[in-house]
Amino acid sequence: MLLSDTPRNGSVGARPARVTINALAEALGLTKGTVSRALNGYPDISDSTRRRVERMAQKMGYAPLAHAQAIRSGRVRALGLVLQVGEPDAQRPFLADFLAGVTTAASAERWSLTVATGATEAEALETMSRLIDERKADGFILPRTRTDDARIDLLRGAGVPFVLYGRTGDTEGCAWFDILGEDAMAQAVERLHALGHRRIGYVGGGAGFHYTRLRLEGFREACVRLGLADDGDLILSDAVTREAGARAGTALLSRPEPPTAIVCATDLAALGVCAAGAALGLAIGRDLSVISYDGVPEGAYAEPPLTTFEVDTREAGARLAALLIRRIRGEAPEDLRETAHARLLVRGSDGPPALTSTALAARIAGARTQSSDIKGRT
Repeated sequence: MLLSDTPRNGSVGARPARVTINALAEALGLTKGTVSRALNGYPDISDSTRRRVERMAQKMGYAPLAHAQAIRSGRVRALGLVLQVGEPDAQRPFLADFLAGVTTAASAERWSLTVATGATEAEALETMSRLIDERKADGFILPRTRTDDARIDLLRGAGVPFVLYGRTGDTEGCAWFDILGEDAMAQAVERLHALGHRRIGYVGGGAGFHYTRLRLEGFREACVRLGLADDGDLILSDAVTREAGARAGTALLSRPEPPTAIVCATDLAALGVCAAGAALGLAIGRDLSVISYDGVPEGAYAEPPLTTFEVDTREAGARLAALLIRRIRGEAPEDLRETAHARLLVRGSDGPPALTSTALAARIAGARTQSSDIKGRT
């Protein structure tokens, strides 16, 4: 048996005496109030003092009592995240990476994460209200933001700090971390234009989500800048599943002058567009080019693999946790607005156009005629 932890009274197995905040303050030559404020991240304490206090606390093995700290500061040192799981594309494969980023960053500051779910928007709001009333979280991360977002209204009204994973219509009082999806859509148009495409279609994301508006703006801005026709007939929206993507792809390819390339706001929609093109006998990446956004794993295993923009969701989670903790500690939301870029993964679903729009329309009409003839004979 190891006796290194034997207390002064000689009993074996008892806990060693707990290091108090008074002992920590005495060792540092600081007041108890300064040490307490440094440990709780108050903005009036300099970074150098905070780091000095944290190093000494670690060296001495000081750990604050959670309930006492909550009483003193009014905080439970917990971040809140309410996920709406009833949406068609809610179960994203990169959710685990996102949560890992949030929890790792929170743990580094000795905070925890409270996660809850709701099947509908109403249930998600009710759950968030309950967490606020029960003081289960000091602030919330809001993913998948809408242009008009009821969660933002709820938290503003309750005076609870929050940070957005995305942007929104009314930015007053909003902190955020977001990926510049509009820049990715513009880059996709620029790439396709450089490859020789002049008829480029677009399939947008879910109605009401702010990313849908931003990505469409990026697509349209690039088309205008490059002298491409801003043809509303080549723009469809509200596609977040394979099935919706397939319907949108079929509709675009049925136009009298179909696009030789299609940019999609989401990977799932793009996989549906690819399936629609293949069903018409088109070789994806040659007869029809497709570029999308998200970087879902299925894209890498498609045939051909999907050219897409990938997001570092683990890093996004970490940045959101850090920003929310700073917001809870009192920093102004206008000072907590960060953005980053998605990374283009060039694969096999895009390339120079093998056919003009006119020739593509003829190829599609021929494929449909042949399919009708075959059905008629069976």
